[in-house]
Amino acid sequence: MKRFFILALSAAILAISVPSNACTNLIIGKKASADGSVICTYNCDGFGFASSLAYHRPGKHEPGEMIALRGFFPGSETHYIPQAPYTYAVVGLMNEKQVSIVETTWTGRRELRNREGWLDYFTLMDLALQRSASAREAIAVMNFLVNEYGYNETGESFAICDKDEAWIMELIGKGEGRKGAVWVARRLPDDCITAYANSSRIQQFPQAKKIDKKLGFYVTPDGETMYSADCISFAREMGYFTGADKDFSFREAYGPLDFSAIRYCEARVWSFFRHHYNTEVMDSYLPFLNGDLSQTDHLPLWIKPDAPLTYRDVQNDMRDHYEGTALDMTADLSAGPWASPYRNQPVNFKSSDGTDMFRERPIGCQQSGMTMVCRMRSWLPDALGGITYFNLDDATMVAYVPVYCGINRIPDAFRAENNSVTEFSFDSAFWMNNWVANMVYPRWSAMIGDLQDAQKEMEDYYEADQAEVEQKAANMTAGELTDFLTGKTFAYTDKMMNRWDKLAKFLIVKHNDQIMRPSKDGEIVRGRHTSPAYSPVFIDAVKAQTGSRYVKPADK
Repeated sequence: MKRFFILALSAAILAISVPSNACTNLIIGKKASADGSVICTYNCDGFGFASSLAYHRPGKHEPGEMIALRGFFPGSETHYIPQAPYTYAVVGLMNEKQVSIVETTWTGRRELRNREGWLDYFTLMDLALQRSASAREAIAVMNFLVNEYGYNETGESFAICDKDEAWIMELIGKGEGRKGAVWVARRLPDDCITAYANSSRIQQFPQAKKIDKKLGFYVTPDGETMYSADCISFAREMGYFTGADKDFSFREAYGPLDFSAIRYCEARVWSFFRHHYNTEVMDSYLPFLNGDLSQTDHLPLWIKPDAPLTYRDVQNDMRDHYEGTALDMTADLSAGPWASPYRNQPVNFKSSDGTDMFRERPIGCQQSGMTMVCRMRSWLPDALGGITYFNLDDATMVAYVPVYCGINRIPDAFRAENNSVTEFSFDSAFWMNNWVANMVYPRWSAMIGDLQDAQKEMEDYYEADQAEVEQKAANMTAGELTDFLTGKTFAYTDKMMNRWDKLAKFLIVKHNDQIMRPSKDGEIVRGRHTSPAYSPVFIDAVKAQTGSRYVKPADK
């Protein structure tokens, strides 16, 4: 008799409304990180949704057991596929073996979408995490799944990482009536960093002479590049490529860049690189970001950073708005009176005279449904070594909470049932974070310092507590460790929720009626209030636009 199991709708997260279609991933090799950890990140962006945290229990499965693929999108048809003999526990986007998979969509050639395929990218990630003990195994599993059941999405990039290796994989379907997908995957050099932000980035790549018959795809002799059996031949068949194999570019064949992909997507990669590499060298790419391809048509696929990155560095990289660069979103009139890096209008819009215009699209943005920094550490037991620093909403506005991959249930504040986008709840991390964020957005320069103080307080506490956690965990049995780490994750989440409740109430009192009451160490103190000044750029623009109207005459 067949038994049926329901597969979670997404890769260990559940989007309550519209799924992400504009996300950012940062990837750090183990020799590029300060402590030897492999790191990958995910801002899951798309207006109007929250992405809660989910948990899949591990389990052995009998022959004949089936799982139902419900699909991520409303109205998706249900399909049944055989269950794997064993499935690993998954917390968020990291499994019990410290395998993590994050994604970003680049769409590419729209005619290659096969809506009859059974797998969307979230379900593909979810299945791979449940069935893979390493990043390499996850790539092989994903290849098998799309060939067996079909892929129904557009172009997608995945960062697929474990405690030893980081891989980047680009994948796109083959159009209506064709199962499978074409893809290429490259191992990130251990001493390098890279990023993805909604554009295809792999161009030419090392090639193999023969297909690995066991795996069914190409693997180069050094084992550091893999690609689908028809990656190049399919491009020829479709007329996307006509040159010699050695000149084949995956990006040019399947996801060629236009100005939007360069400025809204590659610019985010550029800004991340700029944080960790010679700024003069990185600024030489500004003409490219402005659409001038006469000198170069791409950024480096990866770079070796000037200094190793800590996971705290990477958390702050996820909050970037191009500050201090030629694209700084706080530095011109569009930042408003409070020098805000946030914009309400669409990315593309028109002026009153019909001129086509655009705004910048940074890594940190208000439409994030959740944010995470996955940290995989080979020198610790898997349950302890894998940490997802997680929260719902905008990375700039939240404190990253440590969630261990060895837990066996999800804190209430991160659960789907407590994070409805249509009903405010004090039990919801999404709404507690949005409560604070939506006070700060319109009055950025006046209020962001108070938020950052609370953010740093929380993240400093979590970091300082890790040494004691690791010491206590050293002699625990597996069961004791699971209970201990679950308790710690719950306590960390509760601490964040309580601190954000205090922060929200503090902000409304301190900044009531657009003044600033004096404060110290997060508490209101007695004293005279002040009136925060508008941004100098905004003041000068008002003077230029209004002439002498607000110019105070000299006293006689």
